[in-house]
This record gives sequence, structure tokens and C-alpha cells, in this order.
Amino acid sequence: MAPPLVDIGLNLAHDSFDHDRDHVVDAAVMAGVNHMVITGSTLASTRAAIELVRGAPQMFRATAGIHPHHAREFHAQDVPDLRRLLLAAEVGAAGECGLDYFRNFSPHEDQERVFRAQLELAVEVGKPVFLHQRDAHDAFLAIVRDYWPRLKGGVAHCFTGDARELDDYLALGLSIGITGWICDERRGQHLRDLVGRIPLDRLMLETDAPYLLPRDLEPKPKTRRNEPRYLPHILGTVAACRGEPAERIAAETTRNALAFFGFGA
Repeated sequence: MAPPLVDIGLNLAHDSFDHDRDHVVDAAVMAGVNHMVITGSTLASTRAAIELVRGAPQMFRATAGIHPHHAREFHAQDVPDLRRLLLAAEVGAAGECGLDYFRNFSPHEDQERVFRAQLELAVEVGKPVFLHQRDAHDAFLAIVRDYWPRLKGGVAHCFTGDARELDDYLALGLSIGITGWICDERRGQHLRDLVGRIPLDRLMLETDAPYLLPRDLEPKPKTRRNEPRYLPHILGTVAACRGEPAERIAAETTRNALAFFGFGA
């Protein structure tokens, strides 16, 4: 029997799931992924995520936030709407929020403005933060440090950084989310070397579906769409890299995620 797992980062409201969303969830449960956190990255996707949670509140939680790609679309008059969403019982964390200087779909000043606004709201509503950072480590860390003493906690979603970034996050107190990036022999080798340095009580697992399909899945799926049913594959890679039983990592990461996102609260 597969160990129970929590996928802490799943874009289940994505339109690629519109034709078979129930099947995707059923397949995940069959694979042992008993709880899932549905990512909100805009006001609209957050509302959709909350509606999905309402259909199965024992299984799902949502995050409520504005991804840095969409920061230019978020303005001061939108803050009350985001506050209302964050206060919903279905929402376990603020985000996905942070900085992305890799793609720069929004100007840096907009990204930093909206990131700070969301950290302020997270402090106000007393919920942890679900964080995104790419090619912006120093600016990101400086901003998070400003709010950290008042925050209820945070997780570095889809961590793909280097040893310095990991050390900085662990020193601050962040939890770390690991995706199928670790299964990529081209880009993820450094993660295989680093994952053993993450304290087990601060490790969580995620797919970021429909993105980041693990490259080493066998047999290869017919499409490039990632799904939460592949989370046990990521668990297996993490366990092998850490030299620890998969069952132990499953139990600890599940315990971490259930507490962090408020399942059962």
C-alpha cells in the first residue's frame, strides 16, 4: 500500500485539467496522495481554487495570492478582495507570492510592491506564506527578513536554488518544497546533492502540476502534463538521495504539510 502523501503545490484550477479533473484527483488518491493544496496565483485562480476546496474540504486546501508574473495587474484597490480570499477557511496559506527576475513578466518594482502587500496581509490574517523565488534571491531574502518575525511561517515552493540559497532559507526558518525538478538529470543534479541537508521537519513534497513532469518517469506519459499521482515518484527520488526509507519521509512530510496548511483545523 502506497504511503499517504500531501502535494503542497498543485495548479488544479488550470484549464488543462478542465476535461478530466475528477479523474486526475481519483488517480492521485489511488496513488496515495490523500491531501492536495491548490495554488492560487491570481484573484481569479484563487477563487477557482477555493471553489474546488469546497467540493472536498477534507482533501483540499487552497493558497490565495498573486504570482509575481501577475504583479503588474494587481493594484491597491484589489487588496480588499485578496484580504477576503485570505480570510476564507478553505485557504491555508498566502501566496503564491514572491519575486521572479528570470522571466520578468512584471517590472521589479511591481513585483516588490505586490510581494510586500501580500506579506502584510499574511501577517494581518495570521497565515503562513507560500513563496516563489527565481533569480531574485538577495532581493527576496531582504524582503522576507523584514516580515519574518511577524509571519506564521513560510515554505520556499519549488526550491531549485543552490547551496547558498538553501542555507539562507534554512537559517531564516523556512520550510522547503521539493518538486520533480530533482528528477531532471540535466538541471536537478545539484538538488540531489542538497536535499539531504534539509531537516526532515522542514521538508515538503509537491508536483507543481501541470508543470514540471519528472523527466525520468517510466513508462513515459502520453502527454507532458504533470499530475499529483506522480508525487510518489518524487518521494522515491528524494528518499534515494537522502538514503532514508520512503515510508519515513512520507510520514514526516505529510505531518509537516498537514500542520502547515491547517488541515483538520
